[in-house]
Amino acid sequence: MKKLMILGIATSLLAVSSCSTVPLTGRSRLSLVDDSQLQQQAAIGYQQLLSDPATKVVSTNSANTQMVKRVGAKIAAAVTQYMNQNGFGEQIQSYKWEFNLIESKEINAWCMPGGKVAIYTGILPVTKDEAGLATVMGHEIAHAIAQHSAERASQMTLAQAGGAAVGVASNNSKYAAYINQAYGIGGQLVILNYGRNQELEADKMGLSFMAMAGYNPSTAVGFWQRMAQAGSGAAKPPLFLSTHPSDDQRIARIQRDLPEAMKYYKK
Repeated sequence: MKKLMILGIATSLLAVSSCSTVPLTGRSRLSLVDDSQLQQQAAIGYQQLLSDPATKVVSTNSANTQMVKRVGAKIAAAVTQYMNQNGFGEQIQSYKWEFNLIESKEINAWCMPGGKVAIYTGILPVTKDEAGLATVMGHEIAHAIAQHSAERASQMTLAQAGGAAVGVASNNSKYAAYINQAYGIGGQLVILNYGRNQELEADKMGLSFMAMAGYNPSTAVGFWQRMAQAGSGAAKPPLFLSTHPSDDQRIARIQRDLPEAMKYYKK
């Protein structure tokens, strides 16, 4: 009887909470976890990462740092305009965009809930130019806009305890643990492990976001080809590619999605 009750509560939560929609793609996403509370914990974790004197992770390269901030600001402005004009403005009202270059050899990048973005210096040789960087940043910002972190946390919540999802929603310490684990705050810098479908969705949205910001989305193909080369022959792929779709699958989907993204592109 108790198991049936837990299953019933979990099923009810799922039925009530899974009606939120991902911008651009229109997909319905699982929403048992409040993204705004994740944003609060993400902001705390992000500042801890940047201010920790023991790690000294923030790059001192002025030119590259300014490029990251410039590209990030352009994409953020374009995304904000799109969200406000298409009925999604409330989802990003509390976003406080921030873009930092992290000194690390790892080929990696991420965007926390609420718009906290980190680009690693190790990925810059692969991005090569602003268009390549815009590909990366558009993709990572898409994860945040699609609320993939909250969706993953919701999936974990549902899998762990069924009816206990109610408890997680009111316990900020669990949000903090999730953020710290997901982004490696206080330890080794890692990338959040999204699912393959979420990665492909971020690819598609990212193409449109970079186009809205004035970057030609067709250049994304070259970037992902360089990423494939960066991961070839290695004992394990770069973290940026870990658990992600195959190179061929990703590039084929990007090429398929380019015509739609090009509609947003204005030189």
